[in-house]
Amino acid sequence: MPENVVVVESPAKAKTINKYLGGTYTVLASFGHVRDLSPKDGSVLPEQDFAMAWEIDPKAEKHVKEIAAACRKARHLFLATDPDREGEAISWHMQQVLGERGALKGVDVKRVVFNEITQGAIIEAFQHPRDLDESLVEAYLARRALDYLVGFTLSPVLWRKLPGSRSAGRVQSVALRLICERETDIESFTATEYWSVGADFRKESGAGIAAQLTHLHGQKLDKMAIRSEAEATAAVRTVEAATFAVATVERKKSRRNPPPPFTTSTLQQEAARKLHFSAKRTMQVAQRLYEGVAIDGETVGLITYMRTDGVQMAAEAVEACRKLIGGTFGARYLPDAPRIYKTKVKNAQEAHEAIRPTDVFRTPESVAGHLNDEQRKLYTLIWQRTLACQMEAAVLDQVAVDIAAADRSAVLRATGSVVAFDGFYTLYREGRDDPDRAAEGAEDDSERILPDVKEGEPLATQRVKPEQHFTQPPPRYSEASLVKRLEELGIGRPSTYASILSVLQDRDYVRLDSRRFIPEDRGRLVTAFLTSFFTRYVEYDFTAEMENRLDEVSGGRIDWKRVLRDFWEAFSAAIDATKELRTKEVLDALDQLLGPHFFRADAAGADPRACPNCADGRLNLKLGRYGAFIGCSNYPECRFTRKLVVVGNGDDPAEPAADAGPRVLGTDPATGLEVSLRKGPYGHYVQLGEAEGKAKPKRASLARNMAAADMDLERALALLNLPREVGRHPETGEPILAGLGRFGPYLQHTGSYVSLKGEDDVLTIGLNRAVALIADAPAKAPAKTVGNHPKDGKPITLRTGRFGPYVKHGVLMATLPKGVDADTLTLEKAVEVLAGKAARGGTKGGRKAPAPRKAAKRGAAKSG
Repeated sequence: MPENVVVVESPAKAKTINKYLGGTYTVLASFGHVRDLSPKDGSVLPEQDFAMAWEIDPKAEKHVKEIAAACRKARHLFLATDPDREGEAISWHMQQVLGERGALKGVDVKRVVFNEITQGAIIEAFQHPRDLDESLVEAYLARRALDYLVGFTLSPVLWRKLPGSRSAGRVQSVALRLICERETDIESFTATEYWSVGADFRKESGAGIAAQLTHLHGQKLDKMAIRSEAEATAAVRTVEAATFAVATVERKKSRRNPPPPFTTSTLQQEAARKLHFSAKRTMQVAQRLYEGVAIDGETVGLITYMRTDGVQMAAEAVEACRKLIGGTFGARYLPDAPRIYKTKVKNAQEAHEAIRPTDVFRTPESVAGHLNDEQRKLYTLIWQRTLACQMEAAVLDQVAVDIAAADRSAVLRATGSVVAFDGFYTLYREGRDDPDRAAEGAEDDSERILPDVKEGEPLATQRVKPEQHFTQPPPRYSEASLVKRLEELGIGRPSTYASILSVLQDRDYVRLDSRRFIPEDRGRLVTAFLTSFFTRYVEYDFTAEMENRLDEVSGGRIDWKRVLRDFWEAFSAAIDATKELRTKEVLDALDQLLGPHFFRADAAGADPRACPNCADGRLNLKLGRYGAFIGCSNYPECRFTRKLVVVGNGDDPAEPAADAGPRVLGTDPATGLEVSLRKGPYGHYVQLGEAEGKAKPKRASLARNMAAADMDLERALALLNLPREVGRHPETGEPILAGLGRFGPYLQHTGSYVSLKGEDDVLTIGLNRAVALIADAPAKAPAKTVGNHPKDGKPITLRTGRFGPYVKHGVLMATLPKGVDADTLTLEKAVEVLAGKAARGGTKGGRKAPAPRKAAKRGAAKSG
């Protein structure tokens, strides 16, 4: 019987901690959050003082039962989830759920936190347990309620007023705005021509010096001073006509201090720059390093907790770094005193320490054999940055030489630098977001050595060369630079950056191209809509201030429900104001903001809005049932439409828009009916004939690997004839069928299904390949007989499907409700579940209709 139960999030973490605690401890994993707000409207009720309805994740039920059973036999429960706001929330949920189930009677519940998973840190944490931090829990509740209210009230507005949109979020919409506005800046940017003039000089000894023109005829030249080739040519002539000597020599030393140890955001930025990791991947790899890897038979946590905005390090960690630096690099590389870093982020709440190795003496070389390639690279990055932050500064000798004409008509400057002492450079240099386009005025630390010169020394002019330049638009955001910008604006927190970037890509609002974010047209439409009608809620200052208020809740300085009330009062009024919003108002706003993007004049100066189909039509943005498109103002007389694309960007503007109507592929020779390709809200499908009265035409969805542009009559008829018989299995003699279902193409044989993936085409797969796939498919657990039905004596079987366990009696199937354990299912309970299904109108299978037919039916409303 366990005296002490410990709950953590992951089995890997549980396995590691279990080795450090004695036999009187049982360490169990919750596998993350065990419950969340119910994914339906009404789970947060502002009118009931923001009451929240929680629902246990069906996947977590098994783990909750195991933990509850252990707690009923224990005296102490230790909640040892991660040391941040999210970890506090998981512990709170677990305590609530266990309490509701009566599993905590007589059990002392405590919270333990640790910043690293090492034996010393674990033992120390368990010697100093505490109660749950109510302020952190309330901050979580406020954040979760806000995100829910925004999602479940703003997203439906988007769906109604801007068809084709996916959803909106409190923070993701602001990040999307950043990406879209940067793209607008790039598109509206006008390059400006400017010139520079350089010259090569030579000393009497033969040594060369390259210099740039800085003064001309007594005037100091800025970057844009020479604006044309004619001005550059005149400047070249002035330089060529003069004789030059060294006017001044300026020497100075500069120091480069090391950067602080990693926070979550700086780790994500540097991993993106140097390792090309996405923010999400960085956090996944860091999680594994934190939870522990097997080294010499022992599971060891290699880094401290990876969700933090603190830059401070424990004194013993600093001392270990200094000891290693002195022993490995020598006393010259060790500062006289430890370097102390302070967090600049206001209201830092995520965790306490910077991200660092748990033991800096575990060098990357010593652990490389126990790590995969990604883990090794990230650990090396963290180890180098941590050690470098305690090393001596790098020292640079910098020289600036002014070379002046004898008549002072021109002055040129040569600069050079030499690393006099490499300091922390010997181990680590921070990456740049745009190394080829460093910010103007930023110093380059690369070595440029100038020959020794003296004031008054004459120099011979060897060559004078003008060079043309053009100003460049601002660069698109990379993952690193976007995370940096979000942090600068105070938007989001370390634990949210990775999910923000992932959501924007998953919803097809942006895409990554050459590791740079490019907004999709769908994303630009959403941003334009929100900027026009919900301006306040996508403003950077508003979002940052909301984050600050949530941090105030974390610190116990403000009531969490007051924050919710203040937000909801104004936000709900803004939602209500859109109920009377007319389509024309939406279109006018979108057209004004996005017109310059979608209608760009070509080199010939032709009107980009002129309709190519009629004489006087104007092209404008239109809204259809399934999204936005471009159409003619003379509709319905002129029916010209095109996809919502920028002409000349590689897209085919002539391809019909989603609302342009069906495309006839030909006639079915068997029935004489037309076969057409259409598009519904769930994608393209083919249809045979038209609806007649209540009779529905036959339809079939296109598989995911089928391009609508490549669809022809032959393939369309093949789709309409699915499922088809591939042949009979050589061993069973039973038919093998190929078809399309809600989860894609499949093979069916004796009641078992095998998904088709990769190059296997549902229309062409042959018998040999089908037999091989069926043979390689993992065997399903056999049906278990629960007992015979009391009415007809036929067996009731328990089976496992895509949606979990279900019972079957004849043709009637019913999924087991939440809370019913398949392992202890009785005959009486199975009969009750089946009776409930039959009462609700259960039919054969008791399942939803296949997705292809459902999609086709909905698509018919527009295309039929």
